[in-house]
Amino acid sequence: MAQRPVAGQGRRPRYALTLLSLLLVVLLAGCAGPSGVMRGGSPAGHWVTIQRGDTLGEIARRADVPLVRLLRFNPGVNPRGLAVGQRILVPSQRERAPSGGPYRYQIRPGDTYSAIARRFGTSPVSIAAANTGVSPTDLKIGQLVSVPLHGTRAASSRGSTSSAPSRSSSPSPAPDPGPVPSDARDWPWPLDDYRVARAFGQDSRGTLQPMLLATDQGARAKAVADGEVRFADSMRQLGRVVIVHHEGNLQSVYALCDTLLVDSGTRVDQGTPLCTVSRHAATGRHDLLFDMRHGGKPIDPRSVLR
Repeated sequence: MAQRPVAGQGRRPRYALTLLSLLLVVLLAGCAGPSGVMRGGSPAGHWVTIQRGDTLGEIARRADVPLVRLLRFNPGVNPRGLAVGQRILVPSQRERAPSGGPYRYQIRPGDTYSAIARRFGTSPVSIAAANTGVSPTDLKIGQLVSVPLHGTRAASSRGSTSSAPSRSSSPSPAPDPGPVPSDARDWPWPLDDYRVARAFGQDSRGTLQPMLLATDQGARAKAVADGEVRFADSMRQLGRVVIVHHEGNLQSVYALCDTLLVDSGTRVDQGTPLCTVSRHAATGRHDLLFDMRHGGKPIDPRSVLR
């Protein structure tokens, strides 16, 4: 489950939902607090509920924020098709929304990484990787987090003109972290016995998919390199997840786990068992979803593993 400081654990993930594609549309719904905004003034940093006659330009004027910032903080909103009762997020002066990301976002009541990811078209794993010093299970109201943009719902500098993303839209590129360190080579695979059930790469619709490794019952996923566990908890649609940070701004992600064998904050060596691999009812297989990232940007694990 994505980190939910306001709710308990959820059901196990459905196998058919993958990390980088359907996370954009089936994660937890946002649960921000009520807006309570009056026409006399729209306080920046709050939600505004659309009333009859409202326009984005008028909301921006009342809140004293540039219209382009308002558009960027509301990707997917059609300025020409506002509906009474629809909610609009008004950014605070502390927040930033460069056209290509990453956003600087202020935590609001009820926020979770998955709710933020759904709004900005990215994934909770990307947000966790970009905020190594932040505990996803202990988010504080007013706290600032970085939100890298990877999905098709990233706002453009022109704003959104449709109410839903186009399937043919190109993903917004993540900031280039530079070349992968030259010594990040010949790392062992996370499983002793496995077969590649799905390789890293784009599917037929151009959506980037992480690697899926099929293995045997009782298999344990192991750290591919020395590092620190920055996340060990549950995420909606991904089951239990472990994220390890390594030198050179590299991260390894182990998802669809059954039992976690490490805790957040633990230092691990290469080969340290991190979790057991779960069996999925949809396929009957024991699968590990494995992802490698450099500066939060997905890379092909085969460029690092031997």
